[in-house]
Amino acid sequence: MIELCSSSDQSDRKLGKNNTNSHIACKTSLISPSLSSLAYFLGTKLLLPNFFGQIEVTGQNNIPATGPVILAPTHRSRWDALLVPFAAGRYVSGRDLRFMVTATECTGIQGWFISRLGGFAVEPQNPSITSLRHAVDLLVNGQVLVIFPEGGIRKGRVHPLKPGIARLALRAESDHPGLGVQILPVSINYSDLNPSWGTNVNIDIGMPIPVAKYIRSCVKQDARFLTHDLTKTLQKLSINQVKLRHRELANMANFPDQESQVQGHKSQI
Repeated sequence: MIELCSSSDQSDRKLGKNNTNSHIACKTSLISPSLSSLAYFLGTKLLLPNFFGQIEVTGQNNIPATGPVILAPTHRSRWDALLVPFAAGRYVSGRDLRFMVTATECTGIQGWFISRLGGFAVEPQNPSITSLRHAVDLLVNGQVLVIFPEGGIRKGRVHPLKPGIARLALRAESDHPGLGVQILPVSINYSDLNPSWGTNVNIDIGMPIPVAKYIRSCVKQDARFLTHDLTKTLQKLSINQVKLRHRELANMANFPDQESQVQGHKSQI
C-alpha cells in the first residue's frame, strides 16, 4: 500500500491535463460481493483474532456513516491492510473501503484479488492522470478511500507525511464545492516492532478532519496546513503505542515478583 504521490509538484497539475504516463495500466476499484464477503469473514473472524493477541479498537464512533472519506492510517506492517477493514470496514461502518496500492502489487494472482476487493493501482513516483481522476471520482461518489500518508512501512514514531493525500482531498473539494471530504486519522500500533503471533494491537481512530476549512489560498499552502494538522493528530493518537508497550513491559516485569510471592507463601505454609 502506498501514499498517493511523491513530494514533487506533479500532484498540483490539473486533472484535465495530459500526463506522459497515462499509458500505465490502472484498473478501477471493483467490489466483488461474494469475494469481499468471504474475505471479510476469513479476515475478521478467523485470521486476525487467531494470529494476534488482543486487538483493541477505539474511536469507531468517529467513522462518518455517509459522504466522502479518506482514511489516513499509520503504516507499521503489511498487516495494516487487513487491520484497517477490521477496524473500519463493512462489519463496523457498513461501508466498503477502496485501497490505493502500488502498480507492482497489482500483478498476478495478488493483483486479481486486489482489483476485486476495492484496490486500484497507482505509480507512486509519477501517478497517471487516470489514477488521480479515479481517486477523485471515488470521493465524488461518496466512497471511503484508504491512503497511507507516510508512504511505505515506517517503524516507530510517526514519520513526515507526504503531501499527496492533502492535495488530493483539497483538489476534490475545491473542484466540487460542498462535497464534504473528510480525512480520518487512524493510528495502528503494535506491542512489538515486528508483529508476530500473539502480538497485541491498538487501533485509535481520531476525529474526522473537514477538508473544506483548509481551502484558503493556493493548493500548496493549504496542503501544508492540512498535512501539519494531520501529522499532529496522528502523533497524538500514537502516544497509545508507548502506553501499550509500557503496559506490556510492566506486566513482564511484575511476573517474576508475583512468582516469588507465591513461592514465599508456599514456604510459609
